[in-house]
Amino acid sequence: MNIIEAVHELYWNNDINCARTILICLGKLFKIEYNAQTLHSAIGLHGAGGFRAQCGLVEGGLMFIGIYYSQLGKTEETIVSVCYDYAEAFKQRFGSLSCYHLRPDGFTENAPPHMCEKLTCEAVSFAYEFIKKQP
Repeated sequence: MNIIEAVHELYWNNDINCARTILICLGKLFKIEYNAQTLHSAIGLHGAGGFRAQCGLVEGGLMFIGIYYSQLGKTEETIVSVCYDYAEAFKQRFGSLSCYHLRPDGFTENAPPHMCEKLTCEAVSFAYEFIKKQP
C-alpha cells in the first residue's frame, strides 16, 4: 500500500478525518478489517471534534494498537504498556500529542482543507514502523 496515495484518497475523495484515516491505513498495512461501528467511534476524534485536544493521529494509533494486540491475544497489561510507549514515542517524534500544538491554526474556516495530510502520512509510517518493532 502506498501511504501517500491512501491518505490523499481518504482525505480528498472521502473527507475522512485523521483518526479514521490512520485506522484505515494501519488496517490495510496489517491486514486487519473493522466493523462499521469501530470506524464510527472515531468520527469525532480529530482533536476531540475540532476542540484541538489530543490529536486524532495519536488516538487512531492507540485504537489500532488495542485492536491489533487484542487479536494477537496480548494481555490488557501489555496493550496498556504498548500504548504508553507509543504515546511517548509519538511525542518525542512529533513534539506533542496535542492537536493544539500539531495544528496551530486550528479548524477555522480560513484553514486550508486537510492541512494535516503530510503529518498524517508521517504518522502512519511512524505508527507502522513502531508497531512492527514491538514484541
